Amino acid sequence: MSGSNHLSVLVAGSANLDFVVRASHVPAPGETVLGRELATFPGGKGANQALACARAGGAATRLLLALGEDAYAEPIERSLREAGVELSIRRSRDRATGTAFVCVSDSGENAITVAPGANADLRGEDLPALDGVGWLLLQLETPLGAVDAWARRAREAGVSVALNAAPARALPASLLDCVDLLIVNEGELAALTGIAGDLDAGLAALRVPRVIVTLGARGCLARIDGQHLRQDAFAVEVVDTTAAGDTFCGVLVAALAGGADIPDALRRACAASALACTRLGAQTSVPTHAEVEQLLQTADAAAFVGGA
Repeated sequence: MSGSNHLSVLVAGSANLDFVVRASHVPAPGETVLGRELATFPGGKGANQALACARAGGAATRLLLALGEDAYAEPIERSLREAGVELSIRRSRDRATGTAFVCVSDSGENAITVAPGANADLRGEDLPALDGVGWLLLQLETPLGAVDAWARRAREAGVSVALNAAPARALPASLLDCVDLLIVNEGELAALTGIAGDLDAGLAALRVPRVIVTLGARGCLARIDGQHLRQDAFAVEVVDTTAAGDTFCGVLVAALAGGADIPDALRRACAASALACTRLGAQTSVPTHAEVEQLLQTADAAAFVGGA
């Protein structure tokens, strides 16, 4: 895997303003649920992962994103800039800034519907120069043709490519052939492989050399060059799982860009993801680098005492 000696991460992906309502439970099809408070938070998979790279992962981070010329864009830009993310913005005159409608249950689970808006305007040629970039981090909330083109350009430039294959969809072989590290949850793994209920078989079916499947409260499982690694989750009191997966992806890639090995990167990503579950919202839930370090040190101290 090339590029791991660089500290810079380039994220290319979506940015949305999230409209979040709390309710007793996520509604079933055809069901109306009476919710409670409504709040807005900056979100979108690309933006969330870039912010997690910079804030929780401590990596120098750039983000390619698309925004409309409207009031929804301002809080997204402000959140990212305050986290230290350098922005490359495609400004859309014809589409509004992307939005997402999120219902969060009292148990912390969520259901999300996204209106892509300006995100749909991103094109392959929008990717900025890759000078000094060690990792390109991608997701699937932007046009697939653009994602494919970005991955191919990175591969040609010797930049490592990480793909969070979410939302779940079929992917062309041309894209997977350019991916160094694939990150999926159990549902996305099943959608890609057609194999449900057998993680080992699903991991084995993918042609990507390094695959990580996130397992929520059970941590994550990785297949790295044929070897399987397991990282347990960190126990926390769950408030909202929104952006926990994005936090995992951002911190994982930030750690790898900083020279960490896979086991350490998985541990850091799981710690950051756990902390993100303790707060409401997407980007507002992403912990700082210092908070991640504190949780890791606390866990190490507890393990030392337990093993003494």
